[in-house]
Amino acid sequence: MKELIISQNEAGQRLDKFLKKYLAKAPGSFLYKMLRKKNIVLNGKKATGNEKLGVGDSVKLFLADDTIGKFAGLAPIKEEYRVSVNLDIIHEDANVLFINKPAGMLSQKAAKDDVSMVEHVIAYLLAEGSITQEELRTFRPSICNRLDRNTSGLIVAGKTLIGLQAMARLFKDRTLKKYYLCFVKGGIRKREHIYGYLAKNKKTNKVTIGEAGDTPIETEYVPIAYNHEMTLLKVHLITGRTHQIRAHLASKGHPLLGDYKYGDAGWNRQFQERYRVRAQQLHAYQMELPWMEAPLDEISGMTFTAKVPPLFWRLIKETTWEHGIQEALEVQH
Repeated sequence: MKELIISQNEAGQRLDKFLKKYLAKAPGSFLYKMLRKKNIVLNGKKATGNEKLGVGDSVKLFLADDTIGKFAGLAPIKEEYRVSVNLDIIHEDANVLFINKPAGMLSQKAAKDDVSMVEHVIAYLLAEGSITQEELRTFRPSICNRLDRNTSGLIVAGKTLIGLQAMARLFKDRTLKKYYLCFVKGGIRKREHIYGYLAKNKKTNKVTIGEAGDTPIETEYVPIAYNHEMTLLKVHLITGRTHQIRAHLASKGHPLLGDYKYGDAGWNRQFQERYRVRAQQLHAYQMELPWMEAPLDEISGMTFTAKVPPLFWRLIKETTWEHGIQEALEVQH
């Protein structure tokens, strides 16, 4: 017999969902048969699998050790979780991590063999002892927001289920403010608040912006520094849609530097030759959190900022700005 005590990270889900995670290799028919025969019981009583689990609930498995091992054998730690990178952690507490993601790293897997920020976060938490391999059977820490592979900057990860759910709600209801930095073509001299509708072509993974449609978007931006050729913008991403900043600004005649999907090929080529710019210069710079109660009261009302990458900083320093020189230099700090 094996007894499992439901933790905070496992509470809130149905019993059958929990069992399918813990005994991941067992057929569903086997699990429901064991429930009917009372070989699996909840708090000492017969269960159907529909019951919602709470913290401290007892799930007893009256199964042979060999059977448990067969269906839930503790496999060696996946190779992807052994990957060691030095995460640029901006803030960490009991529930969440704020991380400065480098350009080139996937936020989540796109293919089976990919190693993404999620795997790096789990590897870090395993190494730090914040989670065990046993706990990974029924709960996996994950990220709460996604950035394009070649976009750098702030990503939030949930260490616990409570942290993951609470932060996900903030992103969904847009009470958390997200600001980005980018270089765009042309001199922009005033703040703008722009609207539109976005349509995505799944075959090309490209979006278009129009004046009507099913997916409304909203973007606000203010110039930090500019000259006749280029502007350093601070962008408030109000709606967070696929490629929104890149496509929305390009539709207004201000494509991002280094954007080879929506940008200006000739302009990009100049900076590729001089600075080796090979991807969009877009950085998730800042997050402003609203006032919050527990469990996120520790970070209630705080603002987190991610330093720009070295190439981004070099472009700021070496560009001759007509306006906003001091403001441009201050974004690093």
